[in-house]
Amino acid sequence: MTMPLTATPYPAAQVAAAVTRAIAVANDRPNPIKDANRSPEKYARLAQDFRSSAWEHLDKGDLPQASNKAWGLVAETVKAVSAQHGCIIHAHRTIQMVVRELERVAGNAGDTATRQWINNSFYVARGLHSNLYEDEADLEDVREGLRMCEQLADRLLALAGIGRALAGAPDAG
Repeated sequence: MTMPLTATPYPAAQVAAAVTRAIAVANDRPNPIKDANRSPEKYARLAQDFRSSAWEHLDKGDLPQASNKAWGLVAETVKAVSAQHGCIIHAHRTIQMVVRELERVAGNAGDTATRQWINNSFYVARGLHSNLYEDEADLEDVREGLRMCEQLADRLLALAGIGRALAGAPDAG
């Protein structure tokens, strides 16, 4: 299911507040020593590496690794969005909380289709992460899931006003 990206990012203050709420709810505490080298650009580059690696593993037929790399694409994108707003994520739970808060931003803006799409796509990403351990998804499941993860990553960057250029990825268009 391809969903066009929302053209207008949500206000930076709303995204920053959502990220801050998620970090607080998850009780994800800063670590000044480890956090010093974590930047939005670093996370965005990692996300791009996961994107490329996922397709490479898929082409080789390594579905568990392709699945896990698709999850990594989404997770590192969420970390990039958070870092762009001054928050560093340290735990998987925090990734989920940030996505939930970003969904709320969309919902509060009356963009229920985007809110629902983000929710559904994130759960596809989580399912792919589980496939690393379970190895139950077939080629088509992983391929379609990877496409959804790519769209989710692109959409989260766009909604946060970051854009794929941060990751060094070519802009679509």
